[in-house]
Amino acid sequence: MAKKLLKYKNYDVHSITTVAGAGTPGARYNANIATWVMQTAMGGTHLTVALYKIDYTITLVEESGIFNVNLLAEDQTNLIGRLGRKSGREQDKLSRLPHALDNRGCPFLTGAVGYAQCRVIDRIDSGDHVLFVCEVVGQVVLHPEKPVMTNNFLREKGLVRG
Repeated sequence: MAKKLLKYKNYDVHSITTVAGAGTPGARYNANIATWVMQTAMGGTHLTVALYKIDYTITLVEESGIFNVNLLAEDQTNLIGRLGRKSGREQDKLSRLPHALDNRGCPFLTGAVGYAQCRVIDRIDSGDHVLFVCEVVGQVVLHPEKPVMTNNFLREKGLVRG
């Protein structure tokens, strides 16, 4: 039997990094893996990001209304297990992970191809995910020479199924 049609799509792989309580002693940070990220306006002014409802990231995004979409590079495959298969509720996912804070106090991954700074303007229930519609308030290219990680690349390396 052939696989489902949408399994043929090759998505870029991202990490969503976020903060709640930026600039306070109680600031909470998290990072996860996301493939369902799409530009939804001409000129890169808006993105829509699908986040899994049970993820800790949603709690922080809903509190702060901000996050960064980090476009991952092929040399960052170690992040799949660390950021995608563990919860930030039980551990600090950013500890011992190369990152910095942007001008909003939101983390970004310094080894990524780059990141888009996002401000949430709407949310839409989407089954087991929530879609966050965002205004892109900044874009930073960190490593233009690095190849972008994709789902097909991860399948070829045996890091994801499908």
